[in-house]
Amino acid sequence: MEFPCGKKLSNNASQRTPKVFILLALTLIILGIIPLHYTSKWYNATNLANHESEKSSTYHIEDLEIKIMNDEICDISIGEWIPHPDGPYYTNTTCWAIHEHQNCMKYGRPDTDFLKWRWKPKGCELPIFNPFQFLDMMRNKSLAFVGDSVGRNQMQSLICLLSRAVYPIDDSISPDENFKRWKYVDYNFTLATYWSPFLVKMKEADAGGPTKTGLFNLYLDEADDKWLSQIEEFDYVIFNGGHWFTRCSVYYENNQLVGCRYCGLPNVTDLPSTYGYQKAIRTVLRTINNLENFKGITFVRTFAPSHFEGGEWNKGGNCVRRKPFRSNETSLEGLNLELYTIQVEEFKAAEKEGKKKGKRFRLLDTTQAMLLRPDGHPSRYGHWPNENVVLYNDCVHWCLPGPIDSWSDFLLHMLMFEGRRSHEEKLQFMKQ
Repeated sequence: MEFPCGKKLSNNASQRTPKVFILLALTLIILGIIPLHYTSKWYNATNLANHESEKSSTYHIEDLEIKIMNDEICDISIGEWIPHPDGPYYTNTTCWAIHEHQNCMKYGRPDTDFLKWRWKPKGCELPIFNPFQFLDMMRNKSLAFVGDSVGRNQMQSLICLLSRAVYPIDDSISPDENFKRWKYVDYNFTLATYWSPFLVKMKEADAGGPTKTGLFNLYLDEADDKWLSQIEEFDYVIFNGGHWFTRCSVYYENNQLVGCRYCGLPNVTDLPSTYGYQKAIRTVLRTINNLENFKGITFVRTFAPSHFEGGEWNKGGNCVRRKPFRSNETSLEGLNLELYTIQVEEFKAAEKEGKKKGKRFRLLDTTQAMLLRPDGHPSRYGHWPNENVVLYNDCVHWCLPGPIDSWSDFLLHMLMFEGRRSHEEKLQFMKQ
């Protein structure tokens, strides 16, 4: 066999050399682009696994890799609860933010199976909450919870979930425990809560009232200034409410008495609680639409049903079930359905009006998921047996840890897609 040699070999090699370098350069460029491309699609689990913060032994590395499916269409509000043996991701001894009345383990709840479920939407996956990703997304931002004690329950759940990464410092501007601010210094992220159970202006007319739970004057066309005076500074606001509207209340519009609920006053028309609720929700969302300086995103978190069985809350009712319902075992009905319907209808109206003004509204729909969790309430495990408390069997609030932790799964899922959606809406608004 003969081999090429001499000058002829040198010429061929010199002609091929640029091609080799070009191919090598293209290969390096492609290899460089691929990681950059996938970095935008995946959250870096390796970096998170090496984070200095202590993590639960059940906090798997695959849970940290959350794929953002640009074309995914998923209704996360419809689904089933499925077994999840790795839960929970914190305990009542590792999180100091749990309100006493939701600290079910402390007060002797004997079962733990209610902690071993996760929400599985129909036809798609809802990733488990990733605290590091959430904090990165909230860098230099602020989030406020506005509403009743279930909203506070949600905020404390979020703090506990974030505790796997870092704890905040108390940055409150008031000593009132109903108005708290927490600062995540490393991320310049502020978390706040505004206790406003009716969302509108309220005055307590009688501490006792007909049912010993108070009598309240509600000004249904005036937003509560406790949150209204500060809400424009926030990037995200989550409104919730509903449970307090079953209390004895007197309704005012334009400072004129228009009726009441269970007030027992002579010559005053008794109106359903849904009347006051619809007016209040409408007032809140219209107020947001009329705030010129509010540039944030408004979430309406839908009603979380209570689960009293065997009687009303003050007549021996309790919640003693120890596992979730299947979706075909119960349905939304009665007052729960009415309150939910009001929220959705008022949300849609506000969203339509808001688009004309560049406002952004989102529906954080957790109602169906929570309807299926009668096992997640404190019941009698929110206090010591001999304590004198108003709500002895609590079937309204949620144990921590517990099923309410899934609300952060919902929230993170929605925030992941927010950038693209907000961009599209802004472009549409600018074209008008």
